[in-house]
Amino acid sequence: MKAICWEGINKVSTERVPDPTILNPRDAIVRVLLSSVCGSDLHLLGGYIPAMRSGDIIGHEFMGEIVEVGPEVKKFKKGDRVVVCSVLACGGCEYCQREEYSLCDNSNAEPEWTEKAYGYPVAGIFGYSHALGGYAGSHAEYTRIPFAENTCFKVPDGVSNESALFTSDAFPTGYMAADFAGIEPGDTVVVWGAGGVGLMAMHSAWLLGAGRVIAIDQYPYRLEQARSRANAEVLNFREVDVLQALKEMTGGRGPDRCIDCVGMEANSTGIERIYDYAKQYARLQNDRPAVLRQAIMACRKGGTVSIIGVYGGFIDKFPMGAAMNKGLTFRMGQQFGQRYIPKLLDIVAKGEVDPAYLLTHKLSLDMGQEGYMMFKEKTNNNMRSVFAPAG
Repeated sequence: MKAICWEGINKVSTERVPDPTILNPRDAIVRVLLSSVCGSDLHLLGGYIPAMRSGDIIGHEFMGEIVEVGPEVKKFKKGDRVVVCSVLACGGCEYCQREEYSLCDNSNAEPEWTEKAYGYPVAGIFGYSHALGGYAGSHAEYTRIPFAENTCFKVPDGVSNESALFTSDAFPTGYMAADFAGIEPGDTVVVWGAGGVGLMAMHSAWLLGAGRVIAIDQYPYRLEQARSRANAEVLNFREVDVLQALKEMTGGRGPDRCIDCVGMEANSTGIERIYDYAKQYARLQNDRPAVLRQAIMACRKGGTVSIIGVYGGFIDKFPMGAAMNKGLTFRMGQQFGQRYIPKLLDIVAKGEVDPAYLLTHKLSLDMGQEGYMMFKEKTNNNMRSVFAPAG
């Protein structure tokens, strides 16, 4: 079959690789219909996730059709149309029972990486390096699905493939960000990042009762999506002093809930930008935490900072004094997708939110390099490059 493989920094290639097979009785094989590039895939592309190997199949946000199931899979049959959660979960460990699926004890096939880095292993993720299990990703014609009954969800009749696709990752990740923010009726919610996850966090904030949503980004076309699709007020951080603007917009009080949907490759301006890039380039810090710093400084006293943008390691110049003395609450983590996907499929089926607008460029697997670079460089008003293996 064809698949898009990671080959090195800023380089992917489309290769012929062996078809996947059932390896465990709880597996299924899915024929991939749509597979999206996600913002966190750029961390792989940029070489910031060290546990990649040349030839690894990438991609983790996808939907498709069941073509084969293992003998212990009873919920699905050949021909079922499913959306697949990007995070793998066994369904039986303590963390899965708590619905904290990305903390699963058993789904990471190579747990020693994150056990050394974080003290304990975390869950596996499709196509996201050997640190997170070494699983083949979804930018391929077929993908093996471990723990299929806990990882796949039937797509309701009437929901298009394009709408279902983003309930795999972008929508549940954005919804979890809003959920973790602890939004109360009437709250002012600020979302850093107007990409797919950020836009879904904005929609989710309204669903959870926000009174006001403010989006921060640097790309006018993404800010226009936030304004027109997610009904957000917008700030371009290259044009305004974000902290001052947020104070003025909230009467000096500050926003109630601040959501970081950017993570480890945040952009900024001035000396902070130079400092973070230099430290990261020299490998003196893993991540560029400009958004996290802003969120901490902007948030009102007693407010909440929700972090869903991916961070990989250590960061510098973290304003712990501000966080502590302002009494901030922090919630964060990789998405607990299995907790949210059924609810979000119902929301999509009812027409309350249709994330299909994120798909701006549908491409063949042969256009892997073009699709990734278009997404990375934000050319052609690209929101998401989506690969359609079947054409």
